[in-house]
Amino acid sequence: MSAEFRSPDTEVAAREVFGIDTDLRVPAFTEADEHVPDLDRGYRFDRETTLALLAGFARNRRVLVQGMHGTGKSTHIEQVAARLNWPCVRVNLDGQLSRLDLIGRDAVVLREGQQVTEFREGVLPWAVRRPVALILDEYDAGRPEVMFVVQRLLEREGRFTLLDRNEVLRPHPGFRLFATANTTGLGDHTGLYRGVQRLNQAQLDRWNIVAALDFLPAAEEIAIVLGQVPGLDRELAAAMVELAGLTREGFAAGDLSTLMSPRTVISWAENLAVFPDPGEAFRMSFANKCDPEERPLLAEYFQRCFAAELDELVA
Repeated sequence: MSAEFRSPDTEVAAREVFGIDTDLRVPAFTEADEHVPDLDRGYRFDRETTLALLAGFARNRRVLVQGMHGTGKSTHIEQVAARLNWPCVRVNLDGQLSRLDLIGRDAVVLREGQQVTEFREGVLPWAVRRPVALILDEYDAGRPEVMFVVQRLLEREGRFTLLDRNEVLRPHPGFRLFATANTTGLGDHTGLYRGVQRLNQAQLDRWNIVAALDFLPAAEEIAIVLGQVPGLDRELAAAMVELAGLTREGFAAGDLSTLMSPRTVISWAENLAVFPDPGEAFRMSFANKCDPEERPLLAEYFQRCFAAELDELVA
């Protein structure tokens, strides 16, 4: 059966599949296709965010996931989709993405040796026609004229109008819409996320659910690092995660201009294969990204977590 006519053909128990305390049952597909994300069996799910996303899949709610970089917003959506065998496509709303990229444009093609003009639909009409979970990544970085293109999709019936073809598209019953953002739509007051925009409040109000995804508890993060880097000593992983936590506290207090995300901790662990000394790997993975004036504080963090000096390594 073609993708255009597939629909969820089974249900799964969220408690069994995602390990969270809920009786919710969620539609799913028996078979995966090429658009279903790869399954990460070691992925750890945040309960509140997972429930929000499952509500999106089960009840066709529009879900916006907000959180700092590295908290796993997009990955969280993808891993939910992977366990439901739900096709999933990510679109990054960077500054170069245009309205035509989303809607489509006329293109000159060869038909029986003749050049003809035909309409090539963009990712939005393509997704609306199919049972696809569409993720609008970096939603708060989209250009204003681009953002208004998706406003109609946020309505309950979500019909999409193609003015170029005088056609109104009714979304496929399996179409779902998600987005991720680093800010809450009020702009960036930290200077950490340059390029983000203040979101139109009328549009922000159309999102049915807004989930806030924070960093995982230390024990969960340690488990993730050990899952991604098999063979890493647990005590070493715990010290690395502890140091990452200190950088996050320092960032929140205004002592550091950046922080270590779980992604950075995993990179640090992987870099130990090249730089066996944890201090040197730390410098290559994170310290060199920081303001030189902050390095004494990083050395203090390192000494607290590893009982070793770092001064000569970050100098």
